[in-house]
Amino acid sequence: MGNFDGKRALVTGGTSGIGLSIARLLTAGGASVMVTGRSANAQIDGVIAVRSDATSRADIDALAEQVKDTFGTLDAVFLNAGVPGDSTPFEATTEEDFDAVFAANVKGPFFTLQRLVGLLAEDSGVVLTTSVANEIGMPNMSAYSASKAALRSMARTLGRELLPRGVRVNAVSPGTIDTGILHRNLPTEVADEMVAGFAAQNPMLRMGHPDEVARAAVFLAFDATYTIGFELTVDGGITLL
Repeated sequence: MGNFDGKRALVTGGTSGIGLSIARLLTAGGASVMVTGRSANAQIDGVIAVRSDATSRADIDALAEQVKDTFGTLDAVFLNAGVPGDSTPFEATTEEDFDAVFAANVKGPFFTLQRLVGLLAEDSGVVLTTSVANEIGMPNMSAYSASKAALRSMARTLGRELLPRGVRVNAVSPGTIDTGILHRNLPTEVADEMVAGFAAQNPMLRMGHPDEVARAAVFLAFDATYTIGFELTVDGGITLL
């Protein structure tokens, strides 16, 4: 996909999963890429990795300064960092649980983009990672679903607000994606059973691959030149059920 020679991009949460796939796709196309994560391990030759906590304003400020010093301006920002839902029942969700989810999934992207907006080049693209959880009712994931709905609203609002600055804002909404996290954190037989269960519930009878979401996100950032405030769903059709 595409020739990204001379393009400069930042991918938050870019050291694993969907973010890592975005970074690989951009790098393969010739872009200069910086990623953030819990560690400074880029896993891709030539990519600049920064250890940064999306919930820390100090880390966000430091990241913006590093972007400015390294790239000067950015052509694309992928706001992918966040925390997953943890299947906590509504009545068991504490204020601390709620605040932690919103700090990572809403405040983090909001203030990261606020700090970076002055570094965005003319005709640049911003892509927020939402989730199908904001479209379908998912029991025991109320705080997470609400946080992703907030990001969806942010894409629409900022799509209009930042357009006069030459910045297009959109969102990509993944369904169940096999990022490998299940097999990294659970016994193999348990992980295999969960993957099979997710696949059986999907019209395409499989989970998605991070590369499939990455291609959609990169399309929104660079090729969707007449699109703002849009949420592109990549879910195998689960939201159609």
